[in-house]
Amino acid sequence: MARIPLLQLTDISLGFGGDPLFSDLSLVVQPADRVALVGRNGSGKSTLMKVMAGLIEPDNGARIVSPGVRVGYMEQDPDLSGFETLGDFASSELDPIESYKVDMVAEGLKFKPETLISAASGGEKRRAALAKLLAEEPQLMLLDEPTNHLDIEAIAWLEDQLRSTRAGFILISHDRAFLNALTRATLWVDRGKVRRLEEGFEAFEGWRDKTWEDEDSQRHKLNRLIKSEAKWAVEGISARRTRNQGRLRALGDLKEQRSGQVKRQGAAAMAFDASPQSGRKVIEAENLTMRYDDKQILSDFSIKIARGDRVAFVGPNGVGKTTLLKILIGDIEADSGTVKRGTKLQTVVFDQNRSQLDPNMTLWDSLTGDPDMRVSGKADQVSVRGVPRHVIGYLKDFLFDETRARAPVSSLSGGEKARLLLAKIMARESNLLVLDEPTNDLDVETLDLLQDLIGEYDGTVLLVSHDRDFLDRVTQTTIAMEGNGNAVAYAGGWSDYRAQRQEEAKAAPVAKSSGSGGSKNASTSKSAAKSNGLSFVEQHRLEALPKEIARFEAEITKLEEFLAAPDLFTDEPVKFQKGTDALLERHDALAKAEEEWMKLAERAEA
Repeated sequence: MARIPLLQLTDISLGFGGDPLFSDLSLVVQPADRVALVGRNGSGKSTLMKVMAGLIEPDNGARIVSPGVRVGYMEQDPDLSGFETLGDFASSELDPIESYKVDMVAEGLKFKPETLISAASGGEKRRAALAKLLAEEPQLMLLDEPTNHLDIEAIAWLEDQLRSTRAGFILISHDRAFLNALTRATLWVDRGKVRRLEEGFEAFEGWRDKTWEDEDSQRHKLNRLIKSEAKWAVEGISARRTRNQGRLRALGDLKEQRSGQVKRQGAAAMAFDASPQSGRKVIEAENLTMRYDDKQILSDFSIKIARGDRVAFVGPNGVGKTTLLKILIGDIEADSGTVKRGTKLQTVVFDQNRSQLDPNMTLWDSLTGDPDMRVSGKADQVSVRGVPRHVIGYLKDFLFDETRARAPVSSLSGGEKARLLLAKIMARESNLLVLDEPTNDLDVETLDLLQDLIGEYDGTVLLVSHDRDFLDRVTQTTIAMEGNGNAVAYAGGWSDYRAQRQEEAKAAPVAKSSGSGGSKNASTSKSAAKSNGLSFVEQHRLEALPKEIARFEAEITKLEEFLAAPDLFTDEPVKFQKGTDALLERHDALAKAEEEWMKLAERAEA
């Protein structure tokens, strides 16, 4: 029996005054689809998602949502005007009896619903928008960069939620591990076309490269055919007769076909250039202690960083990763302890808040007005590692079209701001590279290039990131900041750190185990499964159940509090009945989860 689709787009065309962004686009989203939506920055991913959500009306074509299907959309910059608190916004579409769902989701996403919107950061507003979507539980969820501004713990929590949902969802994300873990199909937006692969993101890059290889082969054959036909047209001109006019028209058609091909966007021509080597010792910190108000950031922390090291700092938001970075490079001082820095250090910093970019300046002025890049007497040139470059040419290296040079920085997308900041820091010579959340908003291709550049960089790299795949690819040492001043060094990247932590926690009760959800971490779960006789799926389930049980228990508490209102039964019998039904459902789910955990735990112990 054929399934009824959740959503259909048929023959969609859309443009914004220039060339069409999409033309004759059709796609179908089925129930329980788990789809990665990928493409270069600026390719139209977010616009397509807004068309799916019904927020942008296409120029032509139809959007059809099946009866009874609710489509929920989490956008990058939500509008929270008209609400007093984050919780008010997140629960605005819920029945009051279901408002407890926002509290549950808020705990996992790490934000406080009572926070005033006027005092909330951009990251908190995005988390509230994500909480709103998850709490409403639509049949189709559209998520635009949901992991931005989440720390690794919250990303793992979100991964578990999406893995267990029955809803269909479409994800835009730069986080490879997140996409690998969750998706079963891939939509690729490329030069106005949308291609679909019935495999998850893990298969995307091989598919993309094969598509480009086939495209290049066809283009090469077309060029050879045009060259051959053009040669015939020239050499046979004197002998040509009326019967050959068809061949000439065919040659014209071939040339038109070639001119109609849309050129692929190339990779950014980014490069780090290490200045003369620093000394062998880069940073040596001993017995660092730091407090902010009542919060212990560091307690007796020591580290030695040598030339060429790649050191990552990981931990929850607010634990003090950026503070530790600033102490190590000398921007702030610790309460106690010593920091010795090596000789000949030249440091460049990519800061997570992009504070080096003035939103009111144009891209042109942002580069030419930078004292480190200014070329004396040349208003249209910038100094790139000591070599004068025309500002337009340098912007093109970072995939900015000439028409964008005079646009304000405030008009740029998140990915474009990241590329502009990279352009600024890459213009300087350095031997100590400090990257605080560099991966947010970058597309997969630019992330690949950045990883390669870090690998080839001759200097030393200090990195803060919540991107597990990125950490695994570039990091040699991981400093885990786990709160209460605890900061511990582990060899390797994120997956290596998690494996070592699990070894340390072997004797701990099963209920306290936790998983990060990343693709590399899956190998650790497989190893654990082999050692205790469970299958990989069973092992993962054993690790996930304690969180699920805790969630059911908290929901039951909230529902009991709601039903305890003395006049609820007489004043609002419908809500009372809905609450009672929900409470019985949660009790039943809790009992089943506890029974499942007991069986798996007994088998693991046996």
